[in-house]
Formats: sequence, C-alpha cells, structure tokens
Amino acid sequence: METTSRVGAQGADASSDTAQGGPGSRRSVDGYLLASFPWYGLDEAYSGSRWLMQVGAAADGTVEHGSTGHGEEPTLRGERVDPGAEKRRFAVVVTVASRPVRRSADGTGVLEATSVSSAAWLAGSGLLSCTWPAQMERALRQDWLDQQTALAWELADHLDEPAWSTLSLPVDGAPTEFRYRESEYGWVLAGSAEGVHLGAYGRGMSAYGMGFSVIKDIAAYAG
Repeated sequence: METTSRVGAQGADASSDTAQGGPGSRRSVDGYLLASFPWYGLDEAYSGSRWLMQVGAAADGTVEHGSTGHGEEPTLRGERVDPGAEKRRFAVVVTVASRPVRRSADGTGVLEATSVSSAAWLAGSGLLSCTWPAQMERALRQDWLDQQTALAWELADHLDEPAWSTLSLPVDGAPTEFRYRESEYGWVLAGSAEGVHLGAYGRGMSAYGMGFSVIKDIAAYAG
C-alpha cells in the first residue's frame, strides 16, 4: 500500500484546493459536486443531523476522497480545548474513489491503486484529528500524535491481522463485510462498495447497528 494512502490520500488532503473548513464553519458543497464517484453516508435509518466535512483532491484537481459527518460535530485538533469534546457522539463516513490505476501529477508515472487500506488509513487518521488528550502537556502532544499516526498507518496496512475483526453491515441494503477495530479513542472500520472504498470512524455511536447508502442529494448535508 506504500504511497497510496499516505501519499495519494493523505497527500491529497494537503494539496487539495477544495478542502473544507473545520466544525463551526460554513462548508461549500462545490468540491463534493466535482467528484466522479458517488458519496456515501449513513442510511435512512439514521435520523440525526448530517454535515459536510472535507474533500481531498489530487494535484490535478481530481477529487479522490471525502468525508460526511453525522451526529454532534467533534472538535478538531488544534482548535481551542472543549471540556465536553469527549462526550460528543458522532460518526464520519469516508468515501474513497476506486482507482485501479492512478497517474502521478506530472503524468510520468503510476501510483499504487486505492484500496480498502486507503479507506482504513483515512478513517484512522480522521479519528486522530478529533482525538487528543487535553490533559497532556502541549509539548508532548506532537509526540503523541506522531506515535498514534504511525500506529494508524501500520494497522491500515495489515487489515488481516488480529487487531481487526470482521463486521457485516448493510451497504445499499446488501450485507457487506468490513474490517473493524476499537480503541480508547473510538472505532474505525473499512470495506468496499460499488466503485468506491468506504471507511468510517466515530465515538459514542455504536457501529454495530449502522448501515450505509449512496447519498442522493449531497447538498442536503450542507444544511
């Protein structure tokens, strides 16, 4: 998976001109509308609030992945410390375009294909973006983040190992197998659907009763 999730996916976030703001900001749906693949979210059984997060694009502007949120918006790392952050209940769905062949930005090479591991990495790093020990000294937080990010990367690269279990959840009504893991910070899962790879992460909302479906009107998430 080397270069796919970390360079292709994580790097897409860093270079994206369409990345949206953090919680509390008004997010544009424009970046989502540029995608050539369908977006996924929780299915109609979920009746709570829904909101946009961000999209990630390659250097040429091609949208590669993005996230949609459900529940109470978490506080992102780097924002002011929120005493109630750990009690917020949310679930984020990550949609990653299935790209068997991906050209490098300069057109001279080929990047590794996206995969379920790509979705697992984005979900794992997404959970880290809204999870950090507020009681930890600021000088130690970056070390903590570096360690946890490396662990998330390693776990995403080894989905068949004991750290992950198997969880069957409906995607567009059809039972679909996901790889799933829990930690003290929340949960992460990853699998595949038609034409995309799906990741999800959350806290305070159980993953076991969730279902996923294509979002018919992404603009409805902009609320």
